[in-house]
Amino acid sequence: MSDPELITHRDGALGRLTLNRPSALGALTTGMCEAMTAALLGWRDDPTLHSVMIDHAGPRGFCAGGDIRFLADSGAAGGAGAFNFFAIEYRLNQLLGVYPKPLITVMDGVTMGGGVGISWPAQVRIATERTRFAMPETGIGLFPDVGSGWYLPRLAGRAGLWLVLTGARLGPADCRALGLATHVVESADLPAIKAKLAADPAAIRTILAEFEPVAGPASISDYRADIDRLFTGDSVEAILASLQADGSEWALAQAEAMAPKCPVSAKVAFRLIAGGLAPKSLADDLVIEYRLGRRIVVSADFAEGVRAVIVDKDNRPAWLPASLAEVTEAMVDAIFAPLPAGEEWTPLLAQGD
Repeated sequence: MSDPELITHRDGALGRLTLNRPSALGALTTGMCEAMTAALLGWRDDPTLHSVMIDHAGPRGFCAGGDIRFLADSGAAGGAGAFNFFAIEYRLNQLLGVYPKPLITVMDGVTMGGGVGISWPAQVRIATERTRFAMPETGIGLFPDVGSGWYLPRLAGRAGLWLVLTGARLGPADCRALGLATHVVESADLPAIKAKLAADPAAIRTILAEFEPVAGPASISDYRADIDRLFTGDSVEAILASLQADGSEWALAQAEAMAPKCPVSAKVAFRLIAGGLAPKSLADDLVIEYRLGRRIVVSADFAEGVRAVIVDKDNRPAWLPASLAEVTEAMVDAIFAPLPAGEEWTPLLAQGD
């Protein structure tokens, strides 16, 4: 028999959800999301359980996101499987967002997309020297989801918009500087930390203070003012123009990073993060994101992005439309439009349930 994709177990008063797809960098499947949801619901009212920790098996990555090949295959066949995955994944994200017990995530290694979605609701988010955090969806014709429209506008300044438009990859010090991680430890210390945590999960912050090394320099600190100054335009085109006009090495590198991204995805990401949507809750944001996911996963751009970046790896996607100028507001409006009656996403639990 094959190993389970998710290992659910308890260490005393600590519930543990261990992602167990190391060969796929922990990429989430529908079954994994369902199993996490079931475990969380089962533990929610258990007075003998204090906290829940989400971690991973294997050395390479916490969670690289959703199973992109599955989503692409489903999108090409009409999207039913992908629609179901989004609905279940977003219910997991929202359940984590309202969960009544303390949550701990161990972002040891690659943490992208869906891995970010199961990380940022946690009160304690642990990074290590191996952490590589990113929201790279615009590079494959998708969009930043799993609560991006709720969490990223809450980062200081324009950091959230910069992350999704450039696909920047952050190390542990940068994650700590932006508040994406609450603690940074050495990966070699994780077994000892987990053992102490199992013995006394209520002492998590005291335990981490024993192991947290002297914080290294955060490279993003040198560019925070530039991010806030140059990513304030009212459109993706305006931001690119500001970067080009600035002409500094850093600014031109950001423009270069944005250039190959899918134009439709970039404009969808801009509206979601900086378009003034102002959802009243994570659930309200996920209603919007589900609309986007339903439409984008069946798009030609997504199929082309997966072909170019993941399948053929030629990194030369032929986007349609090919330029930002050709992506009209009406096109973006259509992607954000409500779904037909009875097809909108709904949360598993309301706030306070």
